[in-house]
Amino acid sequence: MCPTATPPPTAPLAGSVPGSYARLLFDHLAARGLDSAAVLGEPTPAPGSEPSYPAERWRSLLALAARQLGDPALGLHLGAAITPAHLGPLGYVLLASSTVPAALERYMRYQRLVHDVSPVRHYLAGEALVLEWSDDSRAIGLLANQCGLAALVQFARHITGTAATPLSVHFVEPAPADCTAYADFFGCPVHFGQPATCIRFPATLLGLPLRQSDAALAAMLERQVDAMLAALPQKDHLLNDARRLITRHLLQADPSLDSIAAELNLSGRTLRRRLGSIGWHYRALLDDTRRRIAEDYLRDPRLTLPEVALLLGYSEQSAFNRAFRRWTGISPLNWRKAGRG
Repeated sequence: MCPTATPPPTAPLAGSVPGSYARLLFDHLAARGLDSAAVLGEPTPAPGSEPSYPAERWRSLLALAARQLGDPALGLHLGAAITPAHLGPLGYVLLASSTVPAALERYMRYQRLVHDVSPVRHYLAGEALVLEWSDDSRAIGLLANQCGLAALVQFARHITGTAATPLSVHFVEPAPADCTAYADFFGCPVHFGQPATCIRFPATLLGLPLRQSDAALAAMLERQVDAMLAALPQKDHLLNDARRLITRHLLQADPSLDSIAAELNLSGRTLRRRLGSIGWHYRALLDDTRRRIAEDYLRDPRLTLPEVALLLGYSEQSAFNRAFRRWTGISPLNWRKAGRG
């Protein structure tokens, strides 16, 4: 039985999905003998001329197709069909990498060419290799997250020639009525209503050989991939800069909006407006930054809970406990005991 959860609030979407990746949907419709113009209201783009799709449009196309096909697990079916071609030149760079760590490093470096919506980070937690997406994954929706996570697992299976079964898969969205398709594809426990979208692989994945390693080919194609990345529009770094300053000042209790704005050479009103334009209120950003840092600290067994509270700017552990429970639904002690992350 899958657990249920309260649906998270929706948020404005930014970013885009490359046309080669979005082609997964058009190829799926064609394989079923369906006309994309009839199902989606737009024709299949000609090979090699696929436009990028704004994230909002990608989410809408997936929702429309899922309704028309009566397939709530559409994203899983799309991700399961991914090939190197669906990632463009980057797909072949990953395929030709010399090792899994080399492929992973390239995936992290070029992730905007795969899915320019929610950045992903990776880290080792005990015997697990964890890939965790940012909170922006909450806005893109379950169908897009299905597709993204299934595509990554399928690609890992493709380049290693193994089952590459995760230890667990975590979605931020509430559980669907039927979880069978998830268990069938991932072959591991799948959890919903989680604090973050993530996949936990056995760390042994990092030692597997790759099927088509070709260092010369990877180096040659990487030049093209570098050019593609450089051609992408530059993102507004305001959010990261504000997070960095908040982190620096956490020991001073609550860093105020005005103090952070001043360090950014902005007025408080301008910072509030610019954050609002990308879907953030300052208080929500402060809480989200604290939560992320708290989780990082809690993964370190050397830090006691009172020390974690102090590092986050709380004068009392009870205040930290209340805040952490508000962010995640559980106490920091239970979060640590559960081995989150």
